[in-house]
Amino acid sequence: MTVPDFDAVTVGDQPIHLVTEPVSRTTLALYAGASGDHNPMHIDIDYASKAGQSDVFAHGMLAMAYLGRALTDWVPQTAIRSFTTRFTAITRVGDQIVCTGKVAEKMQKDGEKQVRLEITAASQDGEVKAAADAIVALA
Repeated sequence: MTVPDFDAVTVGDQPIHLVTEPVSRTTLALYAGASGDHNPMHIDIDYASKAGQSDVFAHGMLAMAYLGRALTDWVPQTAIRSFTTRFTAITRVGDQIVCTGKVAEKMQKDGEKQVRLEITAASQDGEVKAAADAIVALA
């Protein structure tokens, strides 16, 4: 993967775009196995119902993983200098996650050309599930 050219990027550009398949119970089971997070709220319908939920729901870290995947679709992992995420809403079974991100700032730090990106993971109806801020080094 090639690191994008700093001079070719402008504030307001939207280089981040990822659309996932709808979140399914299989997605949640596979993520639980991969992450080691077997919280029954995410995989046991009866448990979720007893807790007052209408159904199981996705791990917050799954939305963060989608944000990270969207970012690394644009730059290699080695270019990432920071990546912070806020969780803003529950991701439900059936939600299709759309990750988008824009260049919010260009800067130079310690002689390195960097951009700050604002990235969101939202459902197909636009409800933001997680929001991230990333600093990446460009060529």
